[in-house]
Amino acid sequence: MRIRTAALAALALLGACAKVAPTPATSGVTDAMIANPPEGEWLTYGRTPDEQRFSPLTAISDANVGQLGLAWSASLETARGQEATPLMHDGVLYVTTAWSLVKAYDAATGALKWSYDPKVPRETLAHACCDAVNRGVALYGDKVYVGTLDGRLVALDQKTGKEVWSKTVVPNSTDYTITGAPRVAKGLVLIGSGGAEYKARGFLAAYDAASGREVWRFHTVPGNPADGFENKAMEAAAKTWKGEWWKLGGGGTVWDSITYDPATNLVLFGTGNAEPWNAGAVGREGDALYTASVVAVDASTGEYRWHFKETPEDRWDFDSDAQITLADMVIAGKTRHVALHAPKNGYFYVLDAKTGEFLSAGSIQPQNWTLGIDPKTGRPKVNPEALYDKTGKPFIGMPGALGAHSWQPMSYNAKAGLMYIPVNVIGQAYFAEAGWKPSAQGYQIGLDTSATAMPANAAIRAAAMKTMTGALLAWDAKAQKPAWTVPHISPWNGGILSTAGNLVFQGDATGQFSAYSADHGKKLWSFATQTGVIAAPMTYSIKGEQYVAVLAGWGGVYDLATGIVAHKGGVARNISRLLVFKLGAKGTLPAAPPLNKLPLDPPAFKGTEAQAAQGARTYARYCSVCHGDAAVAGGLTPDLRRSAMIASPDAIRAVAIEGALQHNGMVSFKAALKPEEVEAVRQYLIKRANEDKALGEK
Repeated sequence: MRIRTAALAALALLGACAKVAPTPATSGVTDAMIANPPEGEWLTYGRTPDEQRFSPLTAISDANVGQLGLAWSASLETARGQEATPLMHDGVLYVTTAWSLVKAYDAATGALKWSYDPKVPRETLAHACCDAVNRGVALYGDKVYVGTLDGRLVALDQKTGKEVWSKTVVPNSTDYTITGAPRVAKGLVLIGSGGAEYKARGFLAAYDAASGREVWRFHTVPGNPADGFENKAMEAAAKTWKGEWWKLGGGGTVWDSITYDPATNLVLFGTGNAEPWNAGAVGREGDALYTASVVAVDASTGEYRWHFKETPEDRWDFDSDAQITLADMVIAGKTRHVALHAPKNGYFYVLDAKTGEFLSAGSIQPQNWTLGIDPKTGRPKVNPEALYDKTGKPFIGMPGALGAHSWQPMSYNAKAGLMYIPVNVIGQAYFAEAGWKPSAQGYQIGLDTSATAMPANAAIRAAAMKTMTGALLAWDAKAQKPAWTVPHISPWNGGILSTAGNLVFQGDATGQFSAYSADHGKKLWSFATQTGVIAAPMTYSIKGEQYVAVLAGWGGVYDLATGIVAHKGGVARNISRLLVFKLGAKGTLPAAPPLNKLPLDPPAFKGTEAQAAQGARTYARYCSVCHGDAAVAGGLTPDLRRSAMIASPDAIRAVAIEGALQHNGMVSFKAALKPEEVEAVRQYLIKRANEDKALGEK
């Protein structure tokens, strides 16, 4: 009897430990609806699982788009970058804002139905590489899912916004953040994280949509070999690394692109850079799999299926996290099911979606990190001059770390065979820091960014500003060549929507939201948004009336980190709103508030040149990612050259060491900095302010 009881207990324990398959939704938003959405609805980030971001709606067309007007708008209380794509189901528009807030509006009238605040601690901002942004929600069954900046996955009731469950996704809240939109497939919610500039180990995880139970997790880089490997994929990847990569996590974070392919039951996703960028700082050699790659895993189990390495030996922050689009294309007389991808590195790739086989690649903007690409394997020949850690010399890379194409979504018109891509033309100087060591806080990239900071030289600044541009590029995906291009004044413009009405919509860094003809790129309409637009628009229909919606709100890493170049578009303010348009509407926006700019009135520089040099290095490593290259802020965060605090050693120390402004996201750096280093930063800021005042800046 005891033996039988023990056996039953053991069986019960085994049953409890066994993985239970998730149950697909049978009501509300189902897999079938997501795969084939009602014509007027937008149910997932890319509208359909293939992430084409193309709408079949034609009520707004190239013939009447000039009649488009503002139907309604909603002001947002989060004055940070806005990057989300709204979703629309059953007459309700669901959107996230900065700080991971979720809002539901009546899609026709703009009436707020509910709002949810996950109460992300503001000090989380110190661990977020690229602003407190969020790119959107997922809908499934009767729930709304959002990833929060501090690393949680939260399920909300669609009708009330009440929290149903919340799960912590990330290993810790100091190296990992979540900014991407979840995706859903067959009862699973898929989410990754950011953090590859800190000490993060990348992953993609799947959670049961009903309960929040973790079903599987695929790591993108191997852990410490001494601990064993989770699977054969990690064991194979470990052979492509050198050094003790696991001590810094390894990077490879899945911070944006996640594409579920119903045709193959695969999840395709992109991965970020290896950590640190400077491979020589940690003795890294080789491909460092699976970083800077497209990876495919089985959607049900998370088991590895294939990968394609887009940037071998990545040391330029060429993330592959940009959106992955699925399509069927005729190639060499045969219909192929393909994945289309434009990562940061400047190439546009066509891969077989089932096997990962390389089919073709083309260069979407000038680049100099390669000497070409192998037409059979897709493997680039790396320019020896780009290996800055080996040459010991600065490398002016094109593209730079912001990428020829970053996270801003593309849109694919399958009938025309055109991919509409928001392209950046912006380079970057890379210079390895001698003797670099990891620190307790801040970026861990291994570069001496003080040596490559923009100098206080009017001619050099003007030349740099002239070369930094952007474009809306219509790319022939089959022929790997441009069909047409619309030049933009600045890099860092918004994501794309294309429609069957022969239209392409895009916002830009100058504060214009515009419509272009999809066949020729002719500008047909625009609306002044009072702030830069970096999010992608979407469209929906209610009772036969078509609407176009977009989030406006300048921000993101370009504004935070690029210094004077961030002012190229002329819009150095954030006025965050949800804007919704329809034909014949006559709505207007309130007048923009005056731009209150503190005068450049620094105290005299009385420090030593040695102090200023030390301060420049410290500022570049710990401060520049938020307050701007060479201490020139983009507009979203305080410009420290103009702060009254630089006149007071006590005030600077209270903020940087004692954490006086922690509640605003400016945490204490006492774990990394000594008081004398903070004083050196103050002297550097005073010197920089005086230099720019001498150039005529006010």
